[in-house]
Amino acid sequence: MAGRPAALISFLEGMWLRKPEARHCRDVGEALARMHLAGEGFQIRRENALSVSGWRPLWDKSVDGADAVEEGLTAEIPAELDFLEAHWPKDLPSGVIHADLFPDNVFFLNDRLSGLIDFYFACNDYLVYDLAVCINAWCFEKDCSFNLTKGMEMIAGYQSVRPLSAGEVEALPILARGSALRFFLTRLYDWIMTPAGAMVTKKDPKEYLRKLRFHQKVAHAREYGLEVKAD
Repeated sequence: MAGRPAALISFLEGMWLRKPEARHCRDVGEALARMHLAGEGFQIRRENALSVSGWRPLWDKSVDGADAVEEGLTAEIPAELDFLEAHWPKDLPSGVIHADLFPDNVFFLNDRLSGLIDFYFACNDYLVYDLAVCINAWCFEKDCSFNLTKGMEMIAGYQSVRPLSAGEVEALPILARGSALRFFLTRLYDWIMTPAGAMVTKKDPKEYLRKLRFHQKVAHAREYGLEVKAD
């Protein structure tokens, strides 16, 4: 490699699903939890630059063009940032997270999950935040309506491997809300700042704006499909 750093990576067979079903969401939840357990004790750290402390600077870079995307964003988003910065949870179980586990980063072979790819955004953060990212990425339909069955299977699959603590359950709506804002802001920045003709496919930020507004109305994780056992 002419003195340059290199890595050899084994080839992962499979393809990503264009139309994942609820049973696939359960598989993803299980795989995510196994990944979190496998990362226990990993010594190298990388802080999540796209967590709550990084959102306001990202917004500041996009604010001038925001109302051209949707009228009223220059009032709505600062209020949301204020809320999340004031209510972001503390002292939840942390570790290595994927942070970007969208359907195109999960391969299936013969209808069985074969592996996870693209750890470019992997970092250290709350483990349940990773689950919140997956709920946003996997459990909404194309019209941005929430699929409760998919949410139920995703959370049940995760808990079958790594049960959530009471604190994680309580924090899930806030973390899902923050996850939606994170992807809205990165998409908004790309939407506004990517020059015409660039070899980049811009993704509509309003998809995650609609998801954010859904999470704003969620009071408890059971609204995502969490099964609460009776005492």
